[in-house]
Amino acid sequence: MTSTAAPAARAEDRELTQGLPINWGLARRTAGRLVQPGPAVDRETARELVDRLRTDAAVAEGHVRDVTGLGVGLPLLPADVVDRPAWAAAAVDGMARLTAGARLPKSPRAARAVTATTSGLQIGGVLAFVGSRVLGQYDPFGGPDHQGRLLLVAPNIHAAQQALDVPAEDFGLWVCLHEATHRLQFTAVPWLRDYFAGQIGEFLSIGDPTKQAGMMERLPEAIKAFRESKGDTLALVELLQGPEQRAVLDRLLALTTLLEGHADHVMDAAGPGVVPSVATIRERFTVRRRGGGIVDRLLRALLGVEAKMKQYAVGSAFTDHVVGAVGMEGFNTIWTSPDTLPTRAELNAPETWLARLH
Repeated sequence: MTSTAAPAARAEDRELTQGLPINWGLARRTAGRLVQPGPAVDRETARELVDRLRTDAAVAEGHVRDVTGLGVGLPLLPADVVDRPAWAAAAVDGMARLTAGARLPKSPRAARAVTATTSGLQIGGVLAFVGSRVLGQYDPFGGPDHQGRLLLVAPNIHAAQQALDVPAEDFGLWVCLHEATHRLQFTAVPWLRDYFAGQIGEFLSIGDPTKQAGMMERLPEAIKAFRESKGDTLALVELLQGPEQRAVLDRLLALTTLLEGHADHVMDAAGPGVVPSVATIRERFTVRRRGGGIVDRLLRALLGVEAKMKQYAVGSAFTDHVVGAVGMEGFNTIWTSPDTLPTRAELNAPETWLARLH
């Protein structure tokens, strides 16, 4: 019997994106092999969890719409409930589509093949680590039609619920409130998806080393700042960028901070009315975010997860302040166009955004 799997894998290994030289097939297989299996549960428990999460996603988005006033008339959709390998495969596909617009200089084919293999292995390893922790994710570019896909990772939600010792029905809905907010951000704001993809593509394209004049001159300053910030990887990345790339990075960080903070605000605003144990969940989950052993915390720092935790706090404080000052309707002017998005400086001083827009 002749197998077509090996030739297909080799063909996939040779395939490079039109922009970034990354072997996405290798990344997908590496993540699938390295990701740890989820907790063992019986078939009935697993089926009940999957069914409930699918329903919770649509129910949660209804609550999110009530809080935000966004998405009126859009269909309420369920989520795709997946295991860890399926999430990792979906993440690889989403990254491949998101970075397809980036353009880097041509290099010899042999060099590109080595870079593609190394990048594929690295990305697969990272996703294997993250895949055992992520609870859910909205991919604006996922799904069969590439128009968006909400993923809920059932084994991780079950493991987190068990570790936090909170009611399963409450925890699943609470997680869905956050992820449904992300889905609504992209589906109710028509320009956001293309804007986000454009910024990613621009950032990666400007990242061409031939355009990074002065990087070596900035290296001593960057290392000093990295030490003074006690290992803040984001500070190191920012200082190594040239002015043009740093401007794009600022816009991207401002946007992602806003999206995460807005989702946290909405989750806390909707939670008390629909999740009876929300106060306990929030308290224990916040401790869990900060926890972990020394190796886990080191990996999170290297992967930028610690910087993401700061985004939650800054973005949530900004949203709380603006909503408190002008209400949710006033806050929603933020979604008018890219020009009405807050800058990074405004996120830390929300009164300046209010002065500019209101």
